[in-house]
Amino acid sequence: MINGKKIVVVMPAYNAEKTLEITYKEIYRDFVDKVILVDDNSSDNTKEVAKNLNITTIVHKKNLGYGGNQKSCYLAALKEDADIVIMVHPDYQYTPKLIPAMASMIAFGEYDTVIASRMLTNSALKGGMPLYKFIANKCLTLFQNIFMGQNLSEYHTGFRAFSKDVLKTLPLKECDNDFVFDNEMLALIFYYGFSVGEISCPTKYFPDASSINLKRSIKYGFGVLGVSLSYFLARLSIFKTKIFRKDAKKLNLDDNIEYYHHE
Repeated sequence: MINGKKIVVVMPAYNAEKTLEITYKEIYRDFVDKVILVDDNSSDNTKEVAKNLNITTIVHKKNLGYGGNQKSCYLAALKEDADIVIMVHPDYQYTPKLIPAMASMIAFGEYDTVIASRMLTNSALKGGMPLYKFIANKCLTLFQNIFMGQNLSEYHTGFRAFSKDVLKTLPLKECDNDFVFDNEMLALIFYYGFSVGEISCPTKYFPDASSINLKRSIKYGFGVLGVSLSYFLARLSIFKTKIFRKDAKKLNLDDNIEYYHHE
């Protein structure tokens, strides 16, 4: 706990057996109350490694996608009465050593959401980010800042922290189950008036770190543009896609969560 706030770390995992242990061992457990891993029907031994590390493990019966995995993560964390939920990718691209700093920014009431940015310093390229991804990140972020009226250094990091109020308020059930989920979530955070803080984060690109290929990166890029334009139109009350409508569905803590099971 920090400042009396219960902290739960969630790890959306897919084929992470080679990097899970080193990632988990960098989680500073003096501050973290619980760690939950959701295995999105991996084809490797991710769940076995997680069990050997005594991590609370949830295994999807079928692959639900990156966004679908996060929905399970956040619902599971809220069911544990978490006050602050931190998403850490188990592929060791981001260091969990920043968890106390990110959690503190929320625990002491400064921000509702905190993202760990690779773009606040030169760490992205130094860490091995491919040049085309670096340029795409910069261009998409500029586009998003213009249409969302914000000033973030990046929108595409997978290392994020949220207050429970954010997760209970946003209609995350309506969000996409693929990678664009991250951008829809940030758009909703701004749409609902929550604050976002940033912290500088080093990154590592290596063969065992997860990364989407060029084809999926292009699909993601167009999805990001669509989210930004949808947000812009919704704020002007011109047109609202399903995630911005008043009847959009939130995570329901009373759900039986039939789409996953504990092992």
